[in-house]
Amino acid sequence: MCLSIPSKVVKIDKENEIATVDTMGVQREASLSLMSEEDIHVGDYVLLHIGFVMNKIDEKEALESLELYREIIDAMNEEDRQLAILEADECSNQGD
Repeated sequence: MCLSIPSKVVKIDKENEIATVDTMGVQREASLSLMSEEDIHVGDYVLLHIGFVMNKIDEKEALESLELYREIIDAMNEEDRQLAILEADECSNQGD
């Protein structure tokens, strides 16, 4: 199952329609081709699916979600954390 964790836009390459996003300390690139250029700005929080930015979300909502994810991760043992990270990477790379 793929979960979309809020990610913060840290850089935008308008020429290639690519955003660099930070997801809980991990940076990756995501396509902006499904979004209007004017909709996404550095500092915005977005949700990703298979390598694409799908929508922008409210900062307060994003921060609340990230706090819940941190609580869940803190409650996991090390093996479960590693499995969750691997599954998240597989979901984000399915569009590659």
